Amino acid sequence: MLNLDSVFKPQSVAIVGASTKAGSVGNDVVKNLASDFVGKIYPVNPKAEEIDGLKCYPSLSSISEKIDLVIIIVPAAITTAILEEAGSLGVKGAIVISAGFKEVGNIDLENQLKEISKKYEIALIGPNCLGIINPAIKLNASFAPLMPASGSVAFISQSGALCTAVLDSAREMNVGFSKFMSVGNKAVIDEANILEYLANDVETKVIALYAEQLTEPEVLMKNIKKISRGENAKPIIILKSGRTSAGAGASASHTGALAGNDAAYAALFRQAGVIRADSVEELFDYIKIFSGNKLAPAHKIAIVTNAGGPGVLAIDAAIDNNLEIAQLSENTKTALTNTLPPAANVNNPVDVLGDGRADRYQIALEAVLNDEQVEAAVVILTPQSTTEVEATAQEIVASRLKYNKPIAVAFMGEALVAGGLQILKNNQIATYSYPESAVRALSKFSKFYELAQQVSEEVVNFFDVDKNKVAEIFSTSKAKGIHSFPEASALAILEAYKLPVLASRVARSKEEAEKIAQEIGKKLVLKIVSPDILHKSDAGGIMLNVFPEEAGEKFEEMMKQVGINKPEAKLEGVLLVEMITDKGIELILGSMKDASLGNAIMLGLGGIYVEILKDVAFGLNPLLTSDVYNMLNSLKSKKILDGARGAKPADKLAIIECVLRLAQLLRDFPEIKELDINPLLVLEEGKGAKVLDARIVIE
Repeated sequence: MLNLDSVFKPQSVAIVGASTKAGSVGNDVVKNLASDFVGKIYPVNPKAEEIDGLKCYPSLSSISEKIDLVIIIVPAAITTAILEEAGSLGVKGAIVISAGFKEVGNIDLENQLKEISKKYEIALIGPNCLGIINPAIKLNASFAPLMPASGSVAFISQSGALCTAVLDSAREMNVGFSKFMSVGNKAVIDEANILEYLANDVETKVIALYAEQLTEPEVLMKNIKKISRGENAKPIIILKSGRTSAGAGASASHTGALAGNDAAYAALFRQAGVIRADSVEELFDYIKIFSGNKLAPAHKIAIVTNAGGPGVLAIDAAIDNNLEIAQLSENTKTALTNTLPPAANVNNPVDVLGDGRADRYQIALEAVLNDEQVEAAVVILTPQSTTEVEATAQEIVASRLKYNKPIAVAFMGEALVAGGLQILKNNQIATYSYPESAVRALSKFSKFYELAQQVSEEVVNFFDVDKNKVAEIFSTSKAKGIHSFPEASALAILEAYKLPVLASRVARSKEEAEKIAQEIGKKLVLKIVSPDILHKSDAGGIMLNVFPEEAGEKFEEMMKQVGINKPEAKLEGVLLVEMITDKGIELILGSMKDASLGNAIMLGLGGIYVEILKDVAFGLNPLLTSDVYNMLNSLKSKKILDGARGAKPADKLAIIECVLRLAQLLRDFPEIKELDINPLLVLEEGKGAKVLDARIVIE
């Protein structure tokens, strides 16, 4: 691992491209460092003697002292020469703020930065970035105008502009940072590297990230799981842009049509245990709840309010977000009855009434937090003429300190509640404008706590597969320029990985069809074989319930009919497949390769209506057994699989094995671009599943 301490904890910093021109990036970076940083600062500018009271140097080589970090702010064309000079001097950390690389098509120049960094083992941030900030040592190695407060949140962003907006908002919200960085083009150091570093950073308790594109999914997943599990688990909150962009393009498969650009990311986040924010507002909502509370159970909540309507809204939000409204003990309800007015509601939510002052909030909040059934609390306040906003805020702070249970607070309003909100923010109490936001944040907190308790799990590998057979099929096909495998060839590939395929063979003549039918000796399904026909039923290319003695006649009938329906299609024969007579549920199982994240595996309700109903779930390789269970449980059709209206449950273990075997095939052969098994007929519990149709495309 590259030495990121040289970037985040340097004792000496050189700025190449330091400028005397006020308002320039080169001048702002020097001023930011000079104003607070306690280490040594070396501005480099051959045309200046001093900048902001600091001595200037004509080059890096003219600095006789050891340099830990170099900040490069020069035209893109000369950045490589500067980095080469830094590497030769033993510099181990670099921030290239300069733009003009991959983002404008100059990939070769960016690759040169990579090569130099690799040669000298330099941890390089950027290029095309804002820089980094470490408030703990007053290091502002960026051109952001603000030094944030020191705190426990690490923030990583691909957008420099978003960084400055987040800094400004964080100051108003009283959120402090342990590390703050803009990663730019990620030529060398990316999110996976930074997460690995932050896993062992004692100053960081919460990690927030804005991402436009992520890579290295296996490394990312490994690092995220390492951080988000165990006794010292740290939540990772990601705001991912581009969720609506279409990544499937003109895909030929059902999986490709359903796998938008966001499907693989959603799978990665779910499997790794990432808390996903859908907006900047949500990002801060989740930062506040995690940075303001010690990790603890928060599933059973109590609500304390001075207004009935907002209390009901909080209940609705809790149910929608899978939280439980705690059943207060009789002792708690008795204590509340004895101390609150007769009109107050002593059930959950506890309503202290519109005229409730700070003392009522104190009584109610202490009572519910003292209840063993309550794991967390939501406190709601609407400003009335009798409301003591600041005093109530002080009571909330005192209760949180006394009971140390997670609390989310919704002070509804603006000017009338501003004083109380400031008290809460100053004491790191998570504050929200509305009850729904408070509850949603608390639900993420609860879910993460449960995730952190999970035990690590190993990837399943089957040892009865024939990897060599598939390698031979792919090698032979590539040599012939063949990259698409219709059902007949696809079934042979799946059979090598012991997926449950039916007996089948391709006939190219009437006589061959008759012979194959007699050898299979069972009722048959006939399917047209053509590289030009994707959906066989639309072309008249499927016949069911064909008896062996009818095979030759039906062969000729199908070839003639498909020839009429699809005159432009190349017909290679007819696939004769053993017909399954058992009843079952049709699922689809498939995969679509995402350019950045690899294989997104899809499981869902199959058959001819798959793209209409769209009841599917995605997982990202490497898939664990628990991931497949989660995919199954997320389907709307789960109740059908469980056995609806007196039907017997489907064989879920067979489904899971099929998914895991497919996942192994995809790991072994990353050149598989698209794959559809549709339908996968799942029989009743204990009777397995059968692959009825399949298609594979390789790169």
